[in-house]
Amino acid sequence: MTDNVQLPIYIQSIREYLPHRYPFLLVDRVTALEVGKSITGYKNLTINEEFFNGHFPEKPIMPGVLIVEAMAQVAGVLGFVTTGKRPADGYIYLFVGADNVRFKRQVVPGDTLVLHAELVTSKRHIYKFACRAMVGDELAASAEILVAEQVM
Repeated sequence: MTDNVQLPIYIQSIREYLPHRYPFLLVDRVTALEVGKSITGYKNLTINEEFFNGHFPEKPIMPGVLIVEAMAQVAGVLGFVTTGKRPADGYIYLFVGADNVRFKRQVVPGDTLVLHAELVTSKRHIYKFACRAMVGDELAASAEILVAEQVM
């Protein structure tokens, strides 16, 4: 484990923890992190997001599957920081499951999607996170997310 992480974690460092790139990198900044326990980050949404062009042009809404992906990505950062590994070291975290997924609020251009993940369990390189996506004080989505650490 590594405890010497400087906060906030800006996009340049997030790119060291996540192999995703535009337009699929869905975490802009990490604002809180307790190694081995929890993380908070966010994604600022603008009308310029690629997915708003088709979902839906007259009433843009962030697709639910991308909200789940954003929660998985912030959980992946927590996993990498906790284990002290990075994609550059030859590791990747793969999204392997989501349970109890619920959507409570639409996420639209102009929203800041605040992403929370808490490490629930880890066993043989499989990690389970309890995740929430918030807009202001409103719950937008929640899920239990499973990721698997693999050597690339």
